[in-house]
Amino acid sequence: MKRFFLTAVLLSVVFFAQGQGCSICTKTAGDLDGKSAKGLNTGILYLAAFPLALLGTIGYIWWKSNKPTPNEQ
Repeated sequence: MKRFFLTAVLLSVVFFAQGQGCSICTKTAGDLDGKSAKGLNTGILYLAAFPLALLGTIGYIWWKSNKPTPNEQ
């Protein structure tokens, strides 16, 4: 239970910390021309790629290590 609570707190802090940036990026992109807005969107995707790949890899390794072996079934 303690582990679940700690995970929930950490995830909520991460989500709330990231929420403020969206409105700022939206305002900034609204003031830019098409080429600059496309560059901003590409930069956001570029910055998001590494953390998403890292979390995906960790999740896959965790999923593979927690699968029951044929002997346990």
